[in-house]
Amino acid sequence: MADRQCYHCKQWIDEGEEHDCWTTTEAALTQDLSEDLQDAYRRIRETAVEFGEQRIYASHHCIMFARKSCYFFVRPKRQWLELAVFLGRAVKAPQVRKVLESSKTKRAHIIQVRHRDEVEPPITDWLREAYELSEARPKAKGKVKAPRKVKAKAKRR
Repeated sequence: MADRQCYHCKQWIDEGEEHDCWTTTEAALTQDLSEDLQDAYRRIRETAVEFGEQRIYASHHCIMFARKSCYFFVRPKRQWLELAVFLGRAVKAPQVRKVLESSKTKRAHIIQVRHRDEVEPPITDWLREAYELSEARPKAKGKVKAPRKVKAKAKRR
């Protein structure tokens, strides 16, 4: 008999049974996509792999591409692949649906890809830029301040 229902996936779980609905695979996230979207995903993945060493892993509803940190991810949707590419600047282009400030230094660019032929410059250029940015060290802003000296209080008599 099931004891509880998972908050995320609504599956009923028996007492003592292990449950991890957050763990998934690339294959599980792409298996139900149309042939065009599967081709587009393969092209995106091939392009990213050519950049160099990185980790590619599935996390909940996304496929993450990371070096030290994630530089872009793919969120498979029914009609398109949604890319979130992290760049150090805001890009204004017809392919970019939305730009979100993701940190003090990075902007997430939301891009919809519907076909393999769309995975070409400038999108591939942005992916490479994000890959290179993910390894860059942040620049120090302004002067480095010396630690403050703490004054000793005079003893009262």
